[in-house]
Amino acid sequence: MSPGFELRPFGSTGIGVAPLGMAATYRPGRKAVYTAFDEGINLFFAFGIDRQMTRALSEIMSANRDRVVLATGAYNYVWRAQDIRRTFERRLRQFMTDYIDIFLFQGVMKPEQFTPMVYEAMLKLKDEGKVRAIGISCHDRKFLGKLASDGGVNALMLRYNAAHRGAEQDIFPYLGVHNPGVISYTATRWTYLLRRPRNMPEDTRVPTAGECYRFVLSDPCVHAVLTAPRNERQLRENIEAARKGPLDEDDLRFMRGFGDVVHDQRKWFM
Repeated sequence: MSPGFELRPFGSTGIGVAPLGMAATYRPGRKAVYTAFDEGINLFFAFGIDRQMTRALSEIMSANRDRVVLATGAYNYVWRAQDIRRTFERRLRQFMTDYIDIFLFQGVMKPEQFTPMVYEAMLKLKDEGKVRAIGISCHDRKFLGKLASDGGVNALMLRYNAAHRGAEQDIFPYLGVHNPGVISYTATRWTYLLRRPRNMPEDTRVPTAGECYRFVLSDPCVHAVLTAPRNERQLRENIEAARKGPLDEDDLRFMRGFGDVVHDQRKWFM
């Protein structure tokens, strides 16, 4: 029998989440989604276009809705007005459910894109009891810090890893008052943390994916980190690593040092 995960509070939302969540960006297969659920993962991030995840989750939730935390949302299409309610209703149909646990406005690059109209539409869904938590995903750390301080949303989805630690200064210090739930992604920094930088010796220690996830989860401000495995084997390896808990101080020091070297490479996606 799987030991599962001990659920942790997702901020002040009243939602309990496993520390490791799952996305299906790289199409790991329907079986992998079932494996994640069987192994105790209850947080699934899905966007509707990832059909493997959508179909598997719909099947799982048909008999286990209260055991799944569904995080999805509307994407910030900057070239047209965003109809939040229409997108929300589309998500309900796609996942064959009557409510969403965490509804996000995704891909926010600038604060002005999170318009009052968008915010009011999301807030109304929450007030109607159709959404348990509302929030945004955004790369603008200072804006996320302000949202956390103001308490306007109760869920944040943000980038945080050993090479991108700016959230430790720009976001995490502002979480305390309103305590929004925090989901982190890109723990491996698009796999660059899993590769030896060219300017380092061939015998240099290179982090494993599991160490990357454990690094993120070592910060108590992060309630869950997303993994996007390519197959069931990678998923099981990441689950096994996450169950080991936070890294010790020596490993944290190693991860920060390696992350600094990777960050300074200044790849095109910076």
